[in-house]
Amino acid sequence: MKAAPEEIYVLNQSVRLLQPGEGGFRTSLDSVMLAAACPAKAGDRVLDLGCGVGGAIFCVLKRLAGVFGCGIEIQDEYVELARKNAALNNNTDRCEFIHGNIAEFEVSDPKQRFDHVIFNPPFMEAGTWTPSPDTGRATALGHADFDLDIGVWVDCAFRNLKSGGSMTIIHRADRTDEIIQAMCGRTGNRRFGAVEIFPLWPRMGQAAKRVVIRAVKDRKTPATLHAGLVLHEANGEYTEKADAVLRNGERLF
Repeated sequence: MKAAPEEIYVLNQSVRLLQPGEGGFRTSLDSVMLAAACPAKAGDRVLDLGCGVGGAIFCVLKRLAGVFGCGIEIQDEYVELARKNAALNNNTDRCEFIHGNIAEFEVSDPKQRFDHVIFNPPFMEAGTWTPSPDTGRATALGHADFDLDIGVWVDCAFRNLKSGGSMTIIHRADRTDEIIQAMCGRTGNRRFGAVEIFPLWPRMGQAAKRVVIRAVKDRKTPATLHAGLVLHEANGEYTEKADAVLRNGERLF
């Protein structure tokens, strides 16, 4: 029998989330950072690929008035929790959650393509790690046999974005090269430009473990490497800027 869902709070307890109980995947700092990097404005539509229980979407909706969020998720248990979370946060009219596979997902009407696509893909490649006994957690971490490579995620973002729309990813810093390569697609044609790379440093002087990458569909603007953000002081507390993003919902960059 699966453990009962547990309730957590993010953004200074302004967002309530039900997530899988013991052994399931956990909403993390990454979801909040991803939402803080999405450059949406009122009237925009945001798609979250592999949305889990909707953590990033609800952070976007909390930060930005007048935005509509849509999440697609392959695990039906997580979709059910995301829909419950919409009610918990009084957002049922501002979001929808779809049970589906990003390898196949595409809006039926090109006019319904999104202004922004965000995603936090599995951190491990399938077959390279001992899988978690919890199938939901294994899938979310990239331990499942049917896990998709980063190119499939970028392809889904491309076909569901409007021209000039943004794609924002948070991922392992050591996979930055794979992400940049995936932006060119299998034909090698440049599909995204205005690429912005924003490292997240655990502490001053330490190598980045996470990176946020943002790019714009059909743009040719040169890339920008930002100074990034140091997350923790030497004593382990969050830096002032990191705390402002995680607690108060300030924009990341």
